[in-house]
Amino acid sequence: MIIIHDLENSRSQRIVWMLEELGLSFEVKHYKRDPKTMLAPAELRAIHPLGKSPLLTDDGRVLAESGFICEYFAQKTGKLKPLDNYWLHYAEGSLMPPLLLTLVFSKVATDAPLFIRPLAKAISQQVHKAFIGPQTKLHLDYIEAHLGKHEWFSGDFSMADIMMSFPLEAAATRVKGSRPHIAAFLKKIQTRPAYQKALKK
Repeated sequence: MIIIHDLENSRSQRIVWMLEELGLSFEVKHYKRDPKTMLAPAELRAIHPLGKSPLLTDDGRVLAESGFICEYFAQKTGKLKPLDNYWLHYAEGSLMPPLLLTLVFSKVATDAPLFIRPLAKAISQQVHKAFIGPQTKLHLDYIEAHLGKHEWFSGDFSMADIMMSFPLEAAATRVKGSRPHIAAFLKKIQTRPAYQKALKK
């Protein structure tokens, strides 16, 4: 039995979507974050010591890391294999870090103690201007150019597209600028029946 252990406000949706695309039966167990620390509860850490999500169990085997989970099921089912695994790993290895830094430094600017908040805001703005902003633009322009030449990231629709969905959806809400090929890609995946089923679950 496949069980997805879903921590609220995590990256589990694309794993649910992947399983829907594969037509596999599974169960979703939901976990709440600690309201003070925003970390995983003890029940989830009992399954995996890092308390990470998505976390999946398949007949007793514990699987963590979205990219590894996608590769595991591509090998197991022989379906949705990309031509190569570059984009599958690029999603978390290269694209997510600057997007995550955007979130972290915005929290630094807004959640710092009141007496140092102006300094925290100034530091956050400088880091964004000098590093985060240019890096994010570099990556999104790179992806936009790729999607201008290819319908999908690696051959036909594959695990690579599922992996790239989360960071591109995050970027669409946080990063300014018109990138029509990325917008078209997001519209295309979001209308897939399996994607819609995953959202409901």
